[in-house]
Amino acid sequence: MTEVLIAPVVPHDVETCAEGGNATPGMARWLGLAAAPTFAIMAMWNGLFSGQPDMLCMAMQGSSPMSGMTVMYLLMSAFHAAPWLRLISSRRMSARRSS
Repeated sequence: MTEVLIAPVVPHDVETCAEGGNATPGMARWLGLAAAPTFAIMAMWNGLFSGQPDMLCMAMQGSSPMSGMTVMYLLMSAFHAAPWLRLISSRRMSARRSS
């Protein structure tokens, strides 16, 4: 039988991973903002340029471009819209405060 060595977790390692340094919060924010437009572009691309219908809909002639993947990408775009809504809300609040 093979022995598996598991290194103990040191509190310093946990703090370093959790905080991630100074660059991580900014990168996480930009990654959150990138998700919704990426999924929207993928939905548009799949809806416009998808040549092969889903396996379940293959028997249908002239099927809708709104295939299962297109709907999934649209839903993912909607679910990842929260960072954009927070950004718009914070900008509106700061504009109201400054006027």
